[in-house]
Amino acid sequence: MLMIRTIRQSDYSNVSNLIRTAFANTANGYRNEAELVDKIRKDPAYQKRLEVVAENGIHLVGYGLLSEIKVVDGAKASTGLVLAPLAVEPGSQKSGVGSLIMGELDNRAINLGYQFTVVTGWPDYYPRFGYQKASDYGIKSPTPVPDDVFMAKPLVDGGLDGVHGMVQYSKAFNM
Repeated sequence: MLMIRTIRQSDYSNVSNLIRTAFANTANGYRNEAELVDKIRKDPAYQKRLEVVAENGIHLVGYGLLSEIKVVDGAKASTGLVLAPLAVEPGSQKSGVGSLIMGELDNRAINLGYQFTVVTGWPDYYPRFGYQKASDYGIKSPTPVPDDVFMAKPLVDGGLDGVHGMVQYSKAFNM
């Protein structure tokens, strides 16, 4: 039975290994995602409730983390979240684990009052969960990425109304 729960400190090492394994098996390869997670946990805006693991009763098979971002347009800043990273062990991919993690994280984010999320990821995967090109909302990535891989989604009706500008990640992303 699969259970999604808040991460525990005792999970950190296993999560780090899971992230490395999951990303090593992708077309883009591993790009220090585990180190990013370590840095996000040290950020003052880090919220443990937005870091979850998927456990199959024996071991961890998935992981997801949402952390705060701002979308800045001049003097106006809107606070939202970024999904980074989402990782599922290779043997459990394409079995719904990622979907369950994202659903749980979305619910937690909504309960905490967040209105929207962004993600940089596979354009053939994330749109099925409501993500679309961030540029459709007038939201820009601070780093050069293809338009179709930088996506945003409202968590509630109107969650992206009036939100546009440049995403500002936490300092943890300065790697």
